[in-house]
Amino acid sequence: MRELVAASGVPKSTILHYLNAGLLPPPVKTGRNVAYYDHACVERLNFIKFLQKKHRLPLEEIKEILSGPEPGREFLAFQELNAVIFGRQPDAGELLDQKGFCRATGLSAREVKELLAAGALQPLQAGKFDQEDVALGRLLRGGLAAGLTPEDGRFYHRLAEEIVDHEMAVRERLTSHLPLEQNAMLTLELTRAARALRAYVIDRVFQQRIMALRGRQDET
Repeated sequence: MRELVAASGVPKSTILHYLNAGLLPPPVKTGRNVAYYDHACVERLNFIKFLQKKHRLPLEEIKEILSGPEPGREFLAFQELNAVIFGRQPDAGELLDQKGFCRATGLSAREVKELLAAGALQPLQAGKFDQEDVALGRLLRGGLAAGLTPEDGRFYHRLAEEIVDHEMAVRERLTSHLPLEQNAMLTLELTRAARALRAYVIDRVFQQRIMALRGRQDET
């Protein structure tokens, strides 16, 4: 165990947790307090760290990938799906705390707190803001200066929850019976379609309203 900890950089407590969860092959015990671990455990531990850090996968999904008949192909499917869902995420060093976020956007701490409470700001990690958060924060600063309030953004969050709940229910209906790799690939296609549909329908409704408004103005 001491050598496995040194080779992998993973704490003993975490390794034991992975063993209990079935993520690592059991060791060969040669005595009450002596056990030997296969060298493949080092590679697997590194793979688990990679999946957690770069692809935000929970242990349940990692276990499925590791236990599949073709872990490599299944992982590639999940990797592509994760890239579509999250895009290129900044490294941990590029994330800003709230003070840095305020400096980058010009928002006050009170405004950030109110925007978070209204759901208008949605950082993926609590208290940590990426460049997408910063870009939106700068736009919201201009909106607040023009008279927008944090509460005006609350209905976006409410409707987004409803839309995503519907999309997740559709995905569950269509993919729950499929093997892991097929599940990931179909989820990828559904995600792309859903994103396109959201943007298309909202933009079309907005455009149609503007056209109708112009028509009424022309009639007068």
